[in-house]
Amino acid sequence: MTNEVLDRIVARADEIRDLGPVNEELGRLDDQAAKALRDCGAIRMLQPARYGGAEAHPREFAEVVMAVAALDGSAGWVAGIVGVHPWEMAFCDPLLQEEVWGADRDTWIASPYAPMGIARPVPGGYVFNGRWQFSSGTDHCDWIFLGGFLGDPSGARAQPPVSMHLVLPRSDYRIVEGSWDVVGLKGTGSKDVVVEDAFVPQHRVLEYAKVVDGTAAAEAGLRNPLYRIPFSCAFPLGITAAVIGIAEGALAHHLDHQRDRVQITGTRVADDPYVLTAISEAAAEIHASRVALLDNASRMYDRAEAGHEFTFAERAIGRRTQVQAAWRAVRAVDEVVGRSGGGAMRMSNPIQRFWRDAHVGLAHAIHVTGSVFHASALTEIGVEPPEGPMRSMI
Repeated sequence: MTNEVLDRIVARADEIRDLGPVNEELGRLDDQAAKALRDCGAIRMLQPARYGGAEAHPREFAEVVMAVAALDGSAGWVAGIVGVHPWEMAFCDPLLQEEVWGADRDTWIASPYAPMGIARPVPGGYVFNGRWQFSSGTDHCDWIFLGGFLGDPSGARAQPPVSMHLVLPRSDYRIVEGSWDVVGLKGTGSKDVVVEDAFVPQHRVLEYAKVVDGTAAAEAGLRNPLYRIPFSCAFPLGITAAVIGIAEGALAHHLDHQRDRVQITGTRVADDPYVLTAISEAAAEIHASRVALLDNASRMYDRAEAGHEFTFAERAIGRRTQVQAAWRAVRAVDEVVGRSGGGAMRMSNPIQRFWRDAHVGLAHAIHVTGSVFHASALTEIGVEPPEGPMRSMI
């Protein structure tokens, strides 16, 4: 199948690449960079067809994110994160979908999903309060998914905890300027957002458990297997694809830098078998990361298409594959950057920006290895992981 969005990205590659330093300087995506993603259709790949979306195969979405990230890490990151939100919006109440996309099918939705707010029940919905970090691409979004816990009548967290996703329009939350001061992925503009006593009607709320176990998609009557893959496959896909694309960009800039470089010893890199071996090993590792991530998404899609109901063990193994792909790719970047010479650390050299972006991307909570590897190993030996934090990202 032809990936038309990928073709459009390739056609505008020079433009997206050249805007990388501009995005970093601004601390958010430049308006022209955001427009390029809109024009190419990157954010509508997982959007329902009735609202102008492509309903694309998740593999194609990941390929587009990788391609953008290889040109500029921040643009790729925003494409990966903002681009996955239409996937979940497909599960939401039709009234909410019309509110978001009815007037403009290119409306972007931000996040984060971390349950940092409390939703106190009131007639017809909830009163919502909280503060969240890391709302990537938020300056270009008009709606937002926010994670929260169900509250009791006093506003304290209800017991047992119930996690929810609540959707708010831009008028109901505040972006905290100056809250994204970081070493990498600066151009993502992943700022804090604050909600103060916002009323969220019931039709703008999803139970997180129903999103995770596939109930939300089933209740929405969605038949396309795109919407039946697990949340733990779809949500991390854009994030990890961005990290792998950044690694591919770092490798490309390293190769360009090394092509005519003469080391301080007087040896051309082209004549140094040790550096050349390291390049090949790194290239193989980055490629293996790409293949593993795309294969995992494709297998999940194929099983969903066959009507398969995913077990926790299958979700855990899928997450293990995805997390390890990110770590493998960034370790490979470290190997080549360490052999790029001091000149690669000049701010005028894009290698250092891709190196910083890769490490900040790896620091995302979705890439934490401990609980994912622990849970997946338990399932492999036939032990059911206990309820609690170990299962929360799976």
